[in-house]
Amino acid sequence: MNPLVTRFLLPFADRAASDAYVKQAMEHFSLHGFGLWAIEIPGVCQFIGCTGLTHIRYQAHFTPAVEIAWRLDPAYWGHGYATEAAQLALTDGFGRVGLTEIVAVTAVGNQRSRRVMERLGMQRSAAEDFDHPRVPVDHPLRRHVLYRLSRVDWSRKVAAPTSL
Repeated sequence: MNPLVTRFLLPFADRAASDAYVKQAMEHFSLHGFGLWAIEIPGVCQFIGCTGLTHIRYQAHFTPAVEIAWRLDPAYWGHGYATEAAQLALTDGFGRVGLTEIVAVTAVGNQRSRRVMERLGMQRSAAEDFDHPRVPVDHPLRRHVLYRLSRVDWSRKVAAPTSL
């Protein structure tokens, strides 16, 4: 596992946890009909990471909820791939799946993911920041931010004309 990818992903920082994450993602897809997708760049790389939607499996003030998430190899950061793939996941979630809201969470310091959330049109309220229940109390990654996007707000964003 690349430490740049896993530094904000406790408890998924080793190979066994990563394998369990993949197994859980496959089970989620089978059970719910949606989940994580592999991301590829045709003709360049068959697998650069994943993105998609999953039910959050811990208790917090905003659960039950469906979360959008992504993980990409650092060699492909900064090219818009996470945003592009996440936009497709939102389209699927609000369209085919019929969700009314999708959330995203990350550690406070994960600025790259937070910028993707903002590019997607997701909104954060600092009052909804929370201590992640799966991160130890004294760990620096315990504090997380919550971003939300409703189907109504997403529809407005998608329908809005783009300016050049």
